[in-house]
Amino acid sequence: MCEMTKELLSSQRSPLLPDRHPQRDLFVCDIVDAVPKGDISSMENPVFTLSTKPDMRTRRYERGENWIQVAPSRAGLATVHDRDVLIYCISQCMAALNDGQQVQRRMRFKAYDLLVATNRQTSGRGYELLKDALRRLQGTQIETNLRQGGKEYFKVFGLIDSAEIVKETRDGRMLDVEVTLSDWVFDAIENNHVLTLNRQYFKLRKPLERRLYEIARKHCGAQSAWKVGIKLLRDKCGSSSTLKEFRRLLGKIIEDDAEHDHMPDYAFVIEGDIVVVRPKEETRPTALPFLPSSLRLDPETHEEARRLAPGWDMHHLEGEWRSWVLEKGIAVKNPDKHFLSFCKKRGGYQR
Repeated sequence: MCEMTKELLSSQRSPLLPDRHPQRDLFVCDIVDAVPKGDISSMENPVFTLSTKPDMRTRRYERGENWIQVAPSRAGLATVHDRDVLIYCISQCMAALNDGQQVQRRMRFKAYDLLVATNRQTSGRGYELLKDALRRLQGTQIETNLRQGGKEYFKVFGLIDSAEIVKETRDGRMLDVEVTLSDWVFDAIENNHVLTLNRQYFKLRKPLERRLYEIARKHCGAQSAWKVGIKLLRDKCGSSSTLKEFRRLLGKIIEDDAEHDHMPDYAFVIEGDIVVVRPKEETRPTALPFLPSSLRLDPETHEEARRLAPGWDMHHLEGEWRSWVLEKGIAVKNPDKHFLSFCKKRGGYQR
C-alpha cells in the first residue's frame, strides 16, 4: 500500500473507536479524583502513562513542595486504558452504595461485563489485554508526600493490591475476576470522591484525548471556562513530548473535534500560551432555578473562608463549590456553613 493511500485512509478514520456493544447506563467516577483523604496534590499530577508501548520509566512530578513518583513493575507502568478497570470497579461500588448495600475492597465480577461496559473487545485478545492491565495495575507503585494538619506523611501504595482470575475456560477466556482495591482507591469510594464520566470516554482512541477529558472534567466542571498554561497542561497530562510537539498534538485533537465533535462535554482552544476549556453548549446547565437563592453566600463568609483556605481565589473556590454541589445534587440547607466546611477540607493553597 502506497504512502498516499495510507495517509488518505488515516485521515478518513473516525477519531472514535467503534461502539462495540449496545449502550449501557452511564458510569460514575474519575480515578484522578481517587486521592488519599485530604490530599489534593495528586490531581495535579498524572498517574497513568500515555504510552501504548511498555513504559519502563520511573517518573517524578513536583509542584512546589508536593511531589509524586510513579514506578513501573517489569510489566511497565499502568496505562490510561488500564484505568478502565478501576472505573468499572468504582462504578460498581458506587452503584451498590447508592442502593444501600455495603461494599468491600475485595470484589468479584464477570470479565465479560467489564469488557462490554468499557467498550472493549470480547475476543480472546480482549481477555489477554485485560490480564495485561491487571498486571500493570498491581505492579505500578506510587510514592508521594502528603501534607495535612501541619505534618508531612510519606506514603507508598499501588492502584490495586491484588487480582485473581477465579475461573478460566479452556480457550483462555476469563469468567470471574477478583480484584482487591488499594486503600487509596477505596478511600475515594467511601468518601464519595468521585465524578460522573461521559460514556463516550470509552470510545476515545487516543490516550491524550482521554487524559484531556479527565482534566477538563475535574478542573472545568460546570464552570463557564477554565484556563491553564500549555506547559502546565502538558505536565498534567504526563506527556513526554516537547512543548512544540504537545502543542501540535493538542491542535490536531482540536481540529478533529471541530470536524467530528468527538470530544465529550468540553471544547479546547489555544490562545497563545494559554489553553481555554469550555463546556460544550449542549452540556452546559441551562436552568439553575435554586442557584440564586439556595446557594447565595453572605458577604462576610468570604472573610472566614480566606482564613480556612489561605491563598485561594475565593471566587474560583466558590465556583468549584457550586459546581460540586450541582453535580452531586446535594441539598444545601445552610450555604454559608456548607461552603466554609468545603473550604476547611480544601485547606491552604499548595504552590
